[in-house]
Amino acid sequence: MTERTVITTSESETFELAVNFAKTLEAGSVICLSGDLGAGKTVFAKGICSALDVTEYISSPTFTIVNEYEGKMRVFHFDMYRIEDEDELIEIGYDEYLASGGICIIEWPENIKNSLPKKRIEISILRDLSVGDDVRKVIFKEFK
Repeated sequence: MTERTVITTSESETFELAVNFAKTLEAGSVICLSGDLGAGKTVFAKGICSALDVTEYISSPTFTIVNEYEGKMRVFHFDMYRIEDEDELIEIGYDEYLASGGICIIEWPENIKNSLPKKRIEISILRDLSVGDDVRKVIFKEFK
């Protein structure tokens, strides 16, 4: 596992960090985004999608569980916040999404930790309100 940390000081910096990060992705990449409500997970997902030329509006798929987008590669954006049982993943075709060769972005991955693939990139976005409202510590961990 490799790990690195980046500090951002604005929403636009977090977005740009995601844009640059997305340039390193390959077909089939799985990105797990963790952080409190309002930490910037969806902002990060928007940056990834922007870099992949997705032109649709990107929103958190809280009630649909997964949103699909077309760009340079297909993007599947999951929100696992409301998943109560990992058996629900079968109903949405989770394994098929992972095997599709598209980019999978998973918000709230801690709710499905037993179903995450071994090869993934975990990104934790932490707010540091003691420094300022917009300061984020973004921690990247790559599992191979």
